[in-house]
Amino acid sequence: MTKTNLITGFLGSGKTTTLRHLLTLKPEGEKWAVLVNEFGEIGIDGALLADSGAVLKEIPGGCMCCVNGLPMQVGLNMLLQQAKPDRLLIEPTGLGHPKQILSLLTSDVYSSWLTLNATLCLLDPRQLSEQRVIENENFRDQLAAADVIIANKADVTQENDRQALEKWFSEHGRERRLVVASQGEIAPALLDLPRLNHTELPDGQHHHAHISKRGLAALSLPEKQRWRRALNEAGGFSSCGWIFDGETVFDTAGILDWARAAPVDRVKGIIRIKEGALMINRQGNDLEIETRSMAPSDSRIELITQNETQWNVLQSSLLRLRLSCKD
Repeated sequence: MTKTNLITGFLGSGKTTTLRHLLTLKPEGEKWAVLVNEFGEIGIDGALLADSGAVLKEIPGGCMCCVNGLPMQVGLNMLLQQAKPDRLLIEPTGLGHPKQILSLLTSDVYSSWLTLNATLCLLDPRQLSEQRVIENENFRDQLAAADVIIANKADVTQENDRQALEKWFSEHGRERRLVVASQGEIAPALLDLPRLNHTELPDGQHHHAHISKRGLAALSLPEKQRWRRALNEAGGFSSCGWIFDGETVFDTAGILDWARAAPVDRVKGIIRIKEGALMINRQGNDLEIETRSMAPSDSRIELITQNETQWNVLQSSLLRLRLSCKD
């Protein structure tokens, strides 16, 4: 029986950072697997988790909860039957709804394969003051389906954010557990907490119209093609992502300025620079960067927004930041 947890949270709440932290604490001798789903087609999280030591399966380009969870079932079956992990962590897109996923995981089909433990939901307390976030059905429903609320980003929250969190939890927390954290640094013991029996979960079936047409692999480049982009749109959000080949290197200062100035809600990427790799994670005005000496096999970057955006203009300025290219 594979111990399984669903790790949810709205855009920018810190799900991938939390996963990376948990994977550093994996007990020696255990095999862990991660099933990750992203709204965009590019597959950023897979690249960020590639060196984690976990068995990884990606479902990019939509929501794994759609259409009876067919992409989810395929990816889940492959991990359970081929990898046979001791623990499985499932990260749905921040724009996804958890009910169908939880229904699938608790169905008779998987009763002899996995044990579903607590669902963890990452929450940036500052989002409780953003009207368009708290009115988002997925945001509310992810919290409603959680067994443990992780109030992340304590290092950047202010007193008014903490008060908003206390007020929200007093009204909606019920029997859930609240954990305050920074940088996704949570205790792995939370993964072994039991799942609560939520009697009424919102349905959310109408939230997503897009279905991934590409299956279970992140976007790749055809032979001799230097770069390509992919677009996605659903639920009032749109995304644009790019992948560049392994010979393309970007100007470090330029790409940072580009990421800061992009008129979007979310920027995420892992990019080849002269020094190695640059990881970018921007939510709103918060920009986190990390560098590695080992360069990735390619560069991937994705933007998500609710606003109308001129992708071609952003693309033109991005292309000008390439230090080495042939086109």
